Amino acid sequence: MMVKVFSRPERRSIYLRQTFLEIDKIGVQSLGIISLLSIFMGAIITLQTAYNIDSVWIPAYTIGFTARQTIILEFSPTIICLILAGKVGSNIASELGTMRVTEQIDALEIMGVNSCGYLIFPKIVAAMFIFPFLIMISMFLGIIAGGLIGDWTGVISLADYEYGIQFDFRQFQIYYSLIKTVVFALVITSVSAYHGYYTSGGALEVGKSSTQAVVYSSVLIIVCNLIITQLLLT
Repeated sequence: MMVKVFSRPERRSIYLRQTFLEIDKIGVQSLGIISLLSIFMGAIITLQTAYNIDSVWIPAYTIGFTARQTIILEFSPTIICLILAGKVGSNIASELGTMRVTEQIDALEIMGVNSCGYLIFPKIVAAMFIFPFLIMISMFLGIIAGGLIGDWTGVISLADYEYGIQFDFRQFQIYYSLIKTVVFALVITSVSAYHGYYTSGGALEVGKSSTQAVVYSSVLIIVCNLIITQLLLT
């Protein structure tokens, strides 16, 4: 299937238009849920860190440092992508599954259209392009929300929090997170597209394909996360 997906497109203008449509569907329409989760999780991470640091020997800026590391290294790139696997992955699988059982894909094949390339390639390109931007927005909102809630509740001052998020910052951590994000985007779209494209039966099988897409995508994200971490951080 992947060979057909990445084969030379018949009309690049059509593929380009489809890619922009998928960017809106996959990325822009996911911005609300990502923003909401990032804001609340950033606040929760800060409060939980402050709650668990009760020693006078531990400096206050540790709260900001821990929040930054948690959000940048794991929460935004991994947890948000797991959530996107549920939202985006199930949507892709159900969309392609419905097209398969209603014979729309067969109609494209009869007309001589490379259905794999036309339907799947724009989704993969759109996800790999827009996911890093979504994750960077998630990082920004999570860290800002953590500082604000810490200051409002009095667990840490903005000055200490700011010093903490700047302390021992390594730019490679951002690259590491974005590399993971691109890989996760490929996993989510390709696995979901596979399960949707090869759906057979009726409406019940479409639902099963959607569920399988989310489950397999989530498992592969965790496995890829372990492999990438081992390769890049050790």
